[in-house]
Amino acid sequence: MIITLLVSSCTSTRNVVYFYNAKDTTYMERQQTATTPIRPNDILGITVSSASPEASATFNQPVSTNSRSSTATGNYTEAGGYLVGTDGNIQMPVLGNVKAAGLTEAELKDHLMNLILATKQLVDPVIEVRFLNFEVTVIGEVGRPTVITVPNEKISLLKALGLAGDLTIYGKRENVLLIREENGKRMIRHINLNSSDFFTSPYYYLQPNDVVYVQPNKARVASASRSQQLLPIIISTLSVIAIVIDRLVKIP
Repeated sequence: MIITLLVSSCTSTRNVVYFYNAKDTTYMERQQTATTPIRPNDILGITVSSASPEASATFNQPVSTNSRSSTATGNYTEAGGYLVGTDGNIQMPVLGNVKAAGLTEAELKDHLMNLILATKQLVDPVIEVRFLNFEVTVIGEVGRPTVITVPNEKISLLKALGLAGDLTIYGKRENVLLIREENGKRMIRHINLNSSDFFTSPYYYLQPNDVVYVQPNKARVASASRSQQLLPIIISTLSVIAIVIDRLVKIP
């Protein structure tokens, strides 16, 4: 019985090692996808600057919209920015309603540039547009399941797993699940972290609102099943022992 228990709970070393077939080589880095469209409920950081700070300040009035999000440490941070409404618009000082949904950051930047130049209030303005709600979620067999806020808008799957405490020994490295929403569709991809092919995968880098799920392996499932089976037996045994002790104490 002991041998059977040990064999059933063993996990192949090959299945718990990352990139076991990796060799010394150089991989060309895939360009981070920068065409993620802006969607309703996104929060954008927009700054406008020019040679005239006073004139630029008109477009940089404080924004009261705040976004609350959790970090890798489990804390909460407040990020002020422009909330994209359900109609796809943002409210900009002077410019009023500006269509943002469906545009990329670069396209919105160009759109704002044209609108500001049309007002003739600024000359050669410099505009920066950023996502303030770039988040990815890591759940399942990891050390610390969490929602990670990405301030620099670039994070690899490996870094996200590292911030979540890495996979536990029971995590399926050969079958990590990536859930992504694109163009109104929910996409699911299975990623094998045992293989060095991951270095050239289009899913090496994560996108906003990606969900990474690490599935438990058979050893974890078997361990949980054994715990569920043994717990009632242990409780019953302790109950019997407590009754016997109680009876012995009452015997004169």
